[in-house]
Amino acid sequence: MPADTTHLQPDACYLALKARDARFDGSFFTGVTSTGIYCRPVCKVRTPRRENCRFFGHAAQAESAGFRPCLRCRPELAPQALGWSIQDASAILARQAARLLDEPDAWGGEAPTVERLAARLGVSDRHVRRIFEAQLGVSPVQYLQTRRLLTAKQLLADTDLPVTQVALISGYASVRRFNAAFLAHYGLNPTQLRRAGTDRKPAGAGGTAVRLGYRPPYDVQAMLGFFRTRQIGGIEFVAPMDAAPALGRTLRVDAGARTHTGWLVAEFDVGRNQVTLRVSDSLREVLPQVIRRLRAALDLDADPGAINTVLHGAFPHGDGLRVPGTLDGYELAVRAVLGQQITVAAARTLAQRLVDRFGEPVETPFAQLTRLFPAPAVLAQAEGDALGQLGIVRQRQAAIVGIARAVAEHRVALHGGADVHATITALKELPGIGDWTAQYIAMRALRWPDAFPAGDVALQGALGVRAVKHPARAAEEASQAWKPWRSYAVIRAWSAPAPTNTPQEKP
Repeated sequence: MPADTTHLQPDACYLALKARDARFDGSFFTGVTSTGIYCRPVCKVRTPRRENCRFFGHAAQAESAGFRPCLRCRPELAPQALGWSIQDASAILARQAARLLDEPDAWGGEAPTVERLAARLGVSDRHVRRIFEAQLGVSPVQYLQTRRLLTAKQLLADTDLPVTQVALISGYASVRRFNAAFLAHYGLNPTQLRRAGTDRKPAGAGGTAVRLGYRPPYDVQAMLGFFRTRQIGGIEFVAPMDAAPALGRTLRVDAGARTHTGWLVAEFDVGRNQVTLRVSDSLREVLPQVIRRLRAALDLDADPGAINTVLHGAFPHGDGLRVPGTLDGYELAVRAVLGQQITVAAARTLAQRLVDRFGEPVETPFAQLTRLFPAPAVLAQAEGDALGQLGIVRQRQAAIVGIARAVAEHRVALHGGADVHATITALKELPGIGDWTAQYIAMRALRWPDAFPAGDVALQGALGVRAVKHPARAAEEASQAWKPWRSYAVIRAWSAPAPTNTPQEKP
């Protein structure tokens, strides 16, 4: 189902609502006129009468129409609706604008505004408002307001953060404005809503816990298996296959002039299609950024229905597969360079040496988490001899230093809000970065669903084009049928048995 209200099919939405079908969670919201409440399709309250239902593609549209979020199903837990177009320029602009508003890392610790948004997109603020309202049914300010309020609502319901801190990290300049906005939209002040949220989950092992939803099907073991075979001791761990599905990480988050470091643990609750995220107290001030990064790392906002419609015929085995992302785009880029032309095990060995040599120690309650990945400023100053002693060849030394300097000097941004094509171009201008590496970084760090590393040997083998005269060209031609979900096609091809014994590293 498309995300914009004008193309929703009300009867189909009502059937999904009656079935409480989790596949449509976040694809639409139901406003109930008899109660003034809007809900997710998975809400377990009694199904409202059809004539009392209005359907919206975004929470912002429901709130703009005067509906308040349900306190039981909690719309802020729903996965976001990601729409992709390769034809409609207006839709592309509106979606990119929404993507930037949803990406805290895109603003460098400053509050987004329509003027700054327009400048990022290279158009006038009037044009942004006009296109945004035409495509999404609400203004950019209304969209941002809903995003801030739902973020605050989640923090109030799931955590014990003081209301003042919730207001500030949700994007409000003052508690007074926060209280006024909350009361105007939800009919409750923040303290009243916190008292109404009786399902707070204890954090355990210290820290703060929040819940994040996703749409099924989701192959949890495949996702964790991908991370498990690449895990680096000291900075990450993945639970054993026979244990509860979970992963842990140390993390560095730059927010303006401040740097926050700490740890997180993500635990899958498969029965409820949720992930429980626990973060250290040191990361509480940047919790919205951490939430967004984890959603990207685990690809929690993917829409399997839309993806499977395009890919199921060619890759029927992969309907539950997601694209593994990253919590740190810079780290992913460095690890991608280390993995060029070598095996997974060899790349992991080099990355482990790099962390042991240049990683900063950090205290956590977990014996497996003791270090941070080396900061950009550290590797930007790394000497060739020091990197060479780790077994890193000269060409990759130059690539690692080049990436670190570009990130440290803010010449390259490696997150979901970055301009994909401009970033790919900038990456390929760095020493030792070719198309394969740039496409791989775009797929996992920039969260581009249509990335395609056509030169990947394992991919060519899986597609059966390895033996042709120009395998990369043949792979590129074959991939045209899978647009705009080629990143997912790559993951499915990699997961299938490949008729080759010489796979290129997928770090």
